[in-house]
Amino acid sequence: MADPIAHRLHDQPCFALYTTVQAIQRAYRPLLEPIGLTYPQYVVMLSLWERDGVSVVELSRRTTLDSPMLTPILKRLQQKGLIARTRNAADERKLVVTLTEAGRALQRDAWDIPARMVCEVGLSEEDQRVLHRLCTGIQQSLGSGR
Repeated sequence: MADPIAHRLHDQPCFALYTTVQAIQRAYRPLLEPIGLTYPQYVVMLSLWERDGVSVVELSRRTTLDSPMLTPILKRLQQKGLIARTRNAADERKLVVTLTEAGRALQRDAWDIPARMVCEVGLSEEDQRVLHRLCTGIQQSLGSGR
């Protein structure tokens, strides 16, 4: 018979990851509320602040948000006046996402959020590197390390 400890919920590494993600998103909420973003919207904006004027397909790949999840986020960001979605002149089938002036200005308001989260989490720089390496390894092992 299998070890019963191996089947306890709180001993499962994946459950620990799941609950940690929930805790992180809860911790982001008070940091993001003043700038009017949810965590998934913030992820999209972070990606666009790194590289603007990308296709929806590229944005999906970079954020790992699939189209059914990304589309409503983009619609909401466009309603807020932070992004524009336009058809690619060379290929009308492709939508290109660009930041508006308001979207670029929001980056200044969000500039300190990553540092504030690092303080909130309380990991050393080395622990952050190890955690990132472990998470990336898990993603690659599961075939989702886009």
